[in-house]
Amino acid sequence: MIKLIPRGTAGLPLLPYMLILLASCFMNPIPAAAQHMSSKKLVQRILKKQPDKFGEILENPEKYRVQILYTQIDRDAQNQPHFTSFGYRLNPDEYFYPASTVKLPGALVALEKLNALDIPGLNKYTPLRIDSAYAGQSAVKTDSSSENQLPSIAHYIKKVLLVSDNDAYNRLYEFVGQQQLNEALHRKGFGDVRLVHRLSVFLSPDENARTNPFTFYEGEKIVYQQPMLYNPAPVPARSNTTLLGKGHYLGDSLVNGPMDFSNKNSISIENLQGILKTVLFPESVPEQQRFNLTPDDYAFLYKYMSMLPRESDYPSYDPGEYPDGYVKFLLFGNTKERLPENIRIFNKVGDAYGFIIDNAYLVDFENNVEFLLTAVLLANENEVFNDGQYEYEEVAFPFMKNLGQAIYDFELKRKRKHQPNLEKFRIDYTE
Repeated sequence: MIKLIPRGTAGLPLLPYMLILLASCFMNPIPAAAQHMSSKKLVQRILKKQPDKFGEILENPEKYRVQILYTQIDRDAQNQPHFTSFGYRLNPDEYFYPASTVKLPGALVALEKLNALDIPGLNKYTPLRIDSAYAGQSAVKTDSSSENQLPSIAHYIKKVLLVSDNDAYNRLYEFVGQQQLNEALHRKGFGDVRLVHRLSVFLSPDENARTNPFTFYEGEKIVYQQPMLYNPAPVPARSNTTLLGKGHYLGDSLVNGPMDFSNKNSISIENLQGILKTVLFPESVPEQQRFNLTPDDYAFLYKYMSMLPRESDYPSYDPGEYPDGYVKFLLFGNTKERLPENIRIFNKVGDAYGFIIDNAYLVDFENNVEFLLTAVLLANENEVFNDGQYEYEEVAFPFMKNLGQAIYDFELKRKRKHQPNLEKFRIDYTE
């Protein structure tokens, strides 16, 4: 078992869209094993050994809409990783609301866009100003949480990865633009992705299809200006399995009928893990699937994907409000204790409408353990959405903690021909 250390006092036109989806089928961004290993039922066997923790969920998987993708990593003599994946109830047609997990692909495409522009003086650290040019848009000129008091793409990504800041993601969404965000991911073979709205601000589809003007500058010099972007042909809405529950609230009014998620963001568990694998192990995926990132981009992402909020100077976070386990659901649930120093989790979580998701690469430097684990579960006992009554504390967080622990314990005992060299992921967290 893990011992916790107590805290001290301290949008596309239809034809191109279909062609991209067809291409994605052949590119296969997930290891082939992920699609063929589920028959071995390894995950189910692991969970069945602990009926006190997983019995209720295993007996009612449809109710909890649970999906799990566990990927073992075995290194060869040259330390090259090889992946074997095992799924439980994987079904890209069974909808779940991805919540904040969409922020990782948003950050990756934002970095890729900056690199593609290839303009002298323009990079992730360049200060920027965001203007308002359409209904629902808001402007930004300063950022009091950054060291220089100015916003930048790098600082938005830090806030997204450290504490899952919603406004920071919205600014990345606005910089990339709805059309480019989806097209870039579809071209890489992630065909189940549909990212069509900002988070925590409720705008119309038309307003979400239009994103703010940006100006990047150095001192008084303008480095790059981007006008308002518009997606004239949004990604088609999902047409199946998106009516959930038996009731939902519209404002203060209860509607006796399922909630329609067809115009919400969507992504499959396989694509979530595929994106994570692509950024962590780019050499292990086809070249056309990789993101156009610099060595500094990779180092930056690895640092802030695994950094704990208390380790950040800018922004600075109160450990009482943002404990170590704040966005590390797998293995640790929502613990308020300090996490063990030998374990780092490179991940992106999400939770909303009763859904809880974690998409993680877990590393134990002391025991030479590494694995990928992605899971979703719905904790909504009354089957009413948007009422704020979800069983996160009673069901969702314990499930994530117990699942991570069960897979971690299995990994501790699993034999490996070659011990992994994990120095690539041993990060200096000083700023």
